[in-house]
Amino acid sequence: MFNKIGVSKDIEKEMVFAIQDYFLKEREEDLGNLEASFILDFFMEKLAPQIYNQGVYDSYKYMEERTEDLLGILKG
Repeated sequence: MFNKIGVSKDIEKEMVFAIQDYFLKEREEDLGNLEASFILDFFMEKLAPQIYNQGVYDSYKYMEERTEDLLGILKG
């Protein structure tokens, strides 16, 4: 199971504002802080860990490829 990813209070406030802004511009819905916070909590609990893990995996693959390049130069 994934651990919940945490962010600072300042970043959380920015994310809540971004959700409110999105809903207002794209859906013409005015969300309060509580509603936007619930949406953020859902994304942070259900989606963020998978996205984070994909980023870690992508970084690992990138570094692995660069290491192979380095080894090729040394053997060259």
